[in-house]
Amino acid sequence: MPGQTLDARLVQIVDAALADATLRGGSHLACRAGCSQCCVGVFPIAQQDAERLRQGLHALSGSDPARAERIRLRVLDALTRLDPWFPGDLATGVLNEDHESAILFEEFANDEPCPVLDLTTGTCDLYEARPILCRTFGPPMRTPEDNLGTCELCFIHASTDEIAACELDPAVPEIQEASDDAYNEQAGCSGETLLAYALRDN
Repeated sequence: MPGQTLDARLVQIVDAALADATLRGGSHLACRAGCSQCCVGVFPIAQQDAERLRQGLHALSGSDPARAERIRLRVLDALTRLDPWFPGDLATGVLNEDHESAILFEEFANDEPCPVLDLTTGTCDLYEARPILCRTFGPPMRTPEDNLGTCELCFIHASTDEIAACELDPAVPEIQEASDDAYNEQAGCSGETLLAYALRDN
C-alpha cells in the first residue's frame, strides 16, 4: 500500500512526541479515557489519515465485526447530516481548497460527534488508527500565529511558563506535512477530507 512505511514512521514520531509532552504535562493534562470533548465537531484530515483509518476499520472487521458494523452505521448516520452542507466534492469526499477560510466551514457541524466515537463509553473505536490531529490534541501546540494553544480542559491553572515547558515538539507539523505530501505523491491523491467520508463505503 502506498505510503504504509511513511505512515508508520510518522505515527512513531508523533506518538513519541506526545508521550514526551504528556510526561511533562503531568496533572495539567485532563485527557483520560471517556473524555471525548475533542471528538465532537468535524475537522479536516489528510489522505494519509484517511487511509490509516480505512485500514483500521478493515482490521477491526476481522477482529470485532460487531464493533466495525456499529462504526459503519454511525458513518451512514453522520453522512445524512453532513451531505447537504458538505463544503467540497460529494463524489470524492475531498474538501474545497479554500474550506479553512470559508465562514461556512467555521460553523459546519460543530456538534457532530465523530462516527468512530462510542457515545456510550466516550472512547474511540479506532484509537490505534486515529488521525494525527487526534494524537496531538491536549498538550500545548504552536499555532500559525506563534501562540501556544491548549485544550480548554487542560492547563487551566498552569502559568504561561508551565504551558511553554510542556509544548509538543514544534517540528511535528512540518514532519507531518512532508509525510502527507510524500504519501499523496505516491498514492496519486490530494486534498483533505472528513473522517466520515474517509470511511464511506468501507
